Amino acid sequence: MPASKTPIYTAFAANTAIAITKLAAAFFTGSSAMASEGIHSLVDTSNEILLLLGITRSQKPADAKRPFGYGKELYFWAFIVSLLFFAIGGGLSIYEGIEHIQHPETVKNPIWNYIVLGIAFLFDGYSFITAIKEFNRQRGSTPFWQAVHQSKDPSTFVVLFEDAADVIGILIAFTGIVLGQWLHNPYIDGIASVLIGVLLTTVAILLVRESRSLLMGEAVPDNELQEVKELTERNTAVNSVVNNLSMYLAPEDVIMVLKVNFNSNLTSNQVAEAINQLRQVIQNKYPHYKQVFIEPVS
Repeated sequence: MPASKTPIYTAFAANTAIAITKLAAAFFTGSSAMASEGIHSLVDTSNEILLLLGITRSQKPADAKRPFGYGKELYFWAFIVSLLFFAIGGGLSIYEGIEHIQHPETVKNPIWNYIVLGIAFLFDGYSFITAIKEFNRQRGSTPFWQAVHQSKDPSTFVVLFEDAADVIGILIAFTGIVLGQWLHNPYIDGIASVLIGVLLTTVAILLVRESRSLLMGEAVPDNELQEVKELTERNTAVNSVVNNLSMYLAPEDVIMVLKVNFNSNLTSNQVAEAINQLRQVIQNKYPHYKQVFIEPVS
């Protein structure tokens, strides 16, 4: 099912506004956790831009240079987004936290942090709800983690996990600032920043794993392969399907190669006609199989 760009646009608008307010609050209050959250939101904003770039470039029509199209552009940019999330989001947050632990400073005017975090929680919460609704629309009755692993659309699950990390990160920052103020312990703010960095790094590792798998090429689910095999073997011209190979080039673009053993008494014209019939039947059943190649074998 095609994805909507709405969660990406929603996340972009929310993160842009939130990044500015978080960094301003960090500057005036000296909060390390707030600075980490500002970095987090800046990374999220750049990630949304890269995902939109990937979607746009992946929709370019095929040409002589890329005969199978540009669909994998989306997977490439999703992989880059995952690396940025790891290196900049997680790395800088951990660094900022360690610096604050080594050189602790008491947070000034913490009320501004609370106000900013409250506003950020509302914006990020709305963005997260938008993303989870879109993901649930796509997964249907499939269990959550199974749907994440099987998803072929990184623009959906990347935004979903970014928004989830946003909400959890805000709660960590809020807890760190409150405890630091209550216990008069400036180290807690730095510890909160490190925890935010660990959170972002964990999410990034998950995103890198899923994006890398898509970039390398994933086959269609086994049940679909079996249905294609059965559809093909129902044709009276076919003896059996010897092998079927597939790969996702984009969320709605699959290349399929079938090696088929046809009846030996068929003429070459009859085999060609059967191939055309099979291709039409398969693509009627699975419109996202944009490229279907059927190879006769003995």
